[in-house]
Amino acid sequence: MADANAITREKWIMDCFPEWGTWLLEEVEETVIEPNAFAIWWLGCTGIWFKSPAGCNLVIDLFSGNAKTTRKDIPKSQADHMTYQLGRITGSDQFHLNPRNIPHYVDPFKIKSIDAMIATHDHADHMDIYSTAAILNQHNVPFIGPKYSTDKWRGWGVPENRLITVKPGNVVKLKDTEIIALDSFDRTALVTAPPNGSIVGRFPGDMDERAVNYLIRTPSGSFYHSGDSHFSNYALKHGKTYQIDVAIAAYGENPIGLTDKQTASDVLRFAENLRCKVIIPVHYDIWPTFLADPIEVETLYEMKKNRLQYGFKTYIWQPGGKFVYPADKDMRRYMYPRGFTDAFENEPNIPFKSFL
Repeated sequence: MADANAITREKWIMDCFPEWGTWLLEEVEETVIEPNAFAIWWLGCTGIWFKSPAGCNLVIDLFSGNAKTTRKDIPKSQADHMTYQLGRITGSDQFHLNPRNIPHYVDPFKIKSIDAMIATHDHADHMDIYSTAAILNQHNVPFIGPKYSTDKWRGWGVPENRLITVKPGNVVKLKDTEIIALDSFDRTALVTAPPNGSIVGRFPGDMDERAVNYLIRTPSGSFYHSGDSHFSNYALKHGKTYQIDVAIAAYGENPIGLTDKQTASDVLRFAENLRCKVIIPVHYDIWPTFLADPIEVETLYEMKKNRLQYGFKTYIWQPGGKFVYPADKDMRRYMYPRGFTDAFENEPNIPFKSFL
């Protein structure tokens, strides 16, 4: 029998963290992707695990860190507040509740198979030193991202021969998969350059150095990762140039005085311009500041679907869930596997049977 007197804080952390342990990683490893298909898992925020029929495993925007963990982090001055990302977005000195809102679905130190670590941009909820260390020290795979991301990885000790800096138009090929870097529409990335004194002139380089979107293309179909992109009319260029099957959009409830995430209307316009077959809102789950209900996207879609173009569908996902294309393309919502389909087939002789 366990002894509560032997339980320490360290044992509690080791036993209970990360909350999903290796459950999702085991599912990814055990999943065989059929020809003419691909699978993606939602890791929370914009984190995606992509797996192709040839077993190409790509991890995009994995976030294994946290954010505010104590009220002692509240900035004490305007200058201090400019080190805080939401402060740099708005210029406000008001503190925002900003702890991580969801569990960790992946233990990066327990990943067994991976072909590339990919980042859309350098914000802390899209790349972190913990997952970087795990992949760096256990897997000989490339780290792919725009200049600001590879600069950060380099600063964390990733060697030059493991870094692939991409900008729109670049293509990286791995197994049966092409990783195509495309333009990002993440205006927030521009106004949250690293704090370096005055807020004036804090727009170094151009968008292509700070952030990119990706089209992950296989013979089975394509997946469009939009990072933290806002809505942009230029998405139509991507929709006209490429066949896009499944796309994600960074959706959220924008706080007063701040526009950082796509609204429900933006998500639908984004899908129309991308000409994708399925649009999936993500990112709304990770921060209390932007917490939103994706049913709003679904409801607006139902109101407007008869006049929306290109016949796409919305899909309401759950973190930790799997989406297989094309098998799930007509599904509207994800539900975790539930129920016991073999119930009563091998029923044990238990005492309460006589009362049934």
